Amino acid sequence: MTTRIERDSMGELHVPVSALYGAQTQRAVNNFPISGKTMPEAFIRALLMAKSAAAQANAKLALLPQDMADGISDAASQLLNDQNMMQHFPVDVFQTGSGTSSNMNANEVLATLASKIVNQTVGANDHVNYGQSSNDIIPSCIHISAAIELENRLLPALEHLLKVIKQKASEVDHHIKTGRTHLMDAMPVRMSQSLLSWASQIEQDIELINGVKPRLQSLAQGGTAVGTGINAHEDFAVEFNHQLSQATGLIFTPAYNFFSHISTQDIAVSLSGQLKTTAVSMMKIANDLRWMNSGPLAGLGEIELQALQPGSSIMPGKVNPVIPEAATMVAAQVIGNDSAITVGGQAGNFELNVMLPMIADNLLSSINLLANVSYLLADKAIATFTVNEQQLKKALARNPILVTALNPIIGYAKAAEIAKKAYKEGRAVLDVAEEDTDISREELERLLDPAKLTLGGL
Repeated sequence: MTTRIERDSMGELHVPVSALYGAQTQRAVNNFPISGKTMPEAFIRALLMAKSAAAQANAKLALLPQDMADGISDAASQLLNDQNMMQHFPVDVFQTGSGTSSNMNANEVLATLASKIVNQTVGANDHVNYGQSSNDIIPSCIHISAAIELENRLLPALEHLLKVIKQKASEVDHHIKTGRTHLMDAMPVRMSQSLLSWASQIEQDIELINGVKPRLQSLAQGGTAVGTGINAHEDFAVEFNHQLSQATGLIFTPAYNFFSHISTQDIAVSLSGQLKTTAVSMMKIANDLRWMNSGPLAGLGEIELQALQPGSSIMPGKVNPVIPEAATMVAAQVIGNDSAITVGGQAGNFELNVMLPMIADNLLSSINLLANVSYLLADKAIATFTVNEQQLKKALARNPILVTALNPIIGYAKAAEIAKKAYKEGRAVLDVAEEDTDISREELERLLDPAKLTLGGL
């Protein structure tokens, strides 16, 4: 590889001749050959937008020449519109805990491009990073990237999932199925009631995620190294947030307390907790679909999921519930990500948290996974499943638990006798109740009507 010599405060270093970055990025590449996984693109995009906003804020405050600030912003725009942008950001996720390597990576790349644009030297530290520290811009970009991804990807995906569930619930409202508690037969429910339970979960998830947004959109930017704001203009934080809000269409505000936003990641931990809750909801919905689809002969067989691919390399004709299975794996991964973020959140030592890159990676991974699988679960599982009405009626007719409806009339003990007899003899509870009580068959049919029983009450 052809290289050039770059210099930083630690000396000279060989850097690929075509690289836009400089010595500090190359040192990080050399120092951290750990995972081969770079920082998420969403994070890098947020970092570039933050650098542009910082440059314009500093120009507004007469701390940078306007043409230099415009050069930095133009360089950021050029990168943001480049499909191959990520080739310029090779630093591993597992790097210095403050994310300094990624911050300097962005500073160096923007300085190189901006210098060409304005035809003068733009410094990575003195100009692109003016009024900033890795210690405030990296926590800020965790919040910025997560807020943008929530707004543009996850929340729309969850809203779509919610809409599809409600539509399907309306379509299947007339189907009555055996309810199950402890995976055992219970009182009947409408299939729509099961689906609307899922809808309620997703509605709650959306509400909880939205509840975190105001705190997520408060930023550490302006606190610089330790929270005191050293080397930043006293109005920098306000102007930075104004510039960023204009660029993104979201409302960002300075943190009430810079010290806490720099030294902790409690807000990211809180958001991750809500993402974990959403993952738990996904797991519930996916497993219900898998159980209802089980069979087709030896399982419940209540629904048939859309056949998407052959299910076995050895058993011809087998079709598996691949989308719900994928959803359960997503849920497991998000729960795992949350555990890592929780540990990361505990790594706030005095004035700085030192697991920031890992927290950013896992938080954005969870958002991305949940967004992607929400659309798949909605469009390729819930919207497209068909109901096996014959199987539903067959199970309902033999469900001895229907006798629960007779408790107020014949008492729990007598009802239990009828249920056990019906189950033992494999007969309908209606027939056994007609034999063992003085209630007319007509009245029993009314009392034991599954559709009526889904309405509750006496």
